[in-house]
Amino acid sequence: DGGNAVDYTVNSAVGFPDLTGERGSAPVNHVLPAWDVAAGLMLSTALLAAERHWRATGRGQHIKLALSDVAMATVCNLGYLAEAQINGSERRSDGNFLYGAYGDAFATADGRRVMVVAITGRQWSALTQATGMAEALEAAATALGYRLDHEAGRYQARELISAFLRPWFMHRTLDQIAIALVDRAILWGPYRTVRQMLQEDPRCSEANPMFSMVEHPGVGRFLTSASPLRFGDAAMPPPGLAPALGQDTQTVLRDVLGWNEARLKDAAAQGFIPSPSGSG
Repeated sequence: DGGNAVDYTVNSAVGFPDLTGERGSAPVNHVLPAWDVAAGLMLSTALLAAERHWRATGRGQHIKLALSDVAMATVCNLGYLAEAQINGSERRSDGNFLYGAYGDAFATADGRRVMVVAITGRQWSALTQATGMAEALEAAATALGYRLDHEAGRYQARELISAFLRPWFMHRTLDQIAIALVDRAILWGPYRTVRQMLQEDPRCSEANPMFSMVEHPGVGRFLTSASPLRFGDAAMPPPGLAPALGQDTQTVLRDVLGWNEARLKDAAAQGFIPSPSGSG
């Protein structure tokens, strides 16, 4: 509609802050700019599609994308609109429980926290066997009228399941939990700060070919990511440097708009564009 928006104002309009946080809490904003990220990825796809259309037909296209449309289309595609319109109901905030199946967060003996998820029957079986809770949980669920042999039943019994599992995690350190939950069918992971991720997770290090230590002029040397995409017929390009503000302005004006050197120097002298060195 031509209105102004940023990620936070779009997110507040589509309901997700009301689904975030503890049960019954006020709306909670999350720090991930999800709609900015989604819109950027969608635009890159649109540019590739438009370029392909141009190659096939010789006709260019004007691409228009609204941030609010990205968010609302996603809410629709996830089924939230249908849930509200057809069932007359909607999700509410529910802490760290996984909606529709079983998943919850647990504190550990050494002050860490982990997230555990069991969606399929195989994942559920592996989790209860690893924690030694299979028989006790099944007996308690049966006594209370719950069924644990399908996702919906485990979601309904989520409070009971977490009550059984909470002491198991609380009496073990993160390292002990990692040893016990070694079955690859078990979906779990530790909560980490960014600093802890750098210190603990080899996926966020030069052990991952996506990352390299790169010297950034004026900033310093730090871990820098290349594209996460892998193409079978092309080598992975190295991580690039973040461009300085305005460093490509003269190149674009010269090569795309056809400005000559005299016009570029005049515009730079008047402060309208950066000087050739990229300053200003």
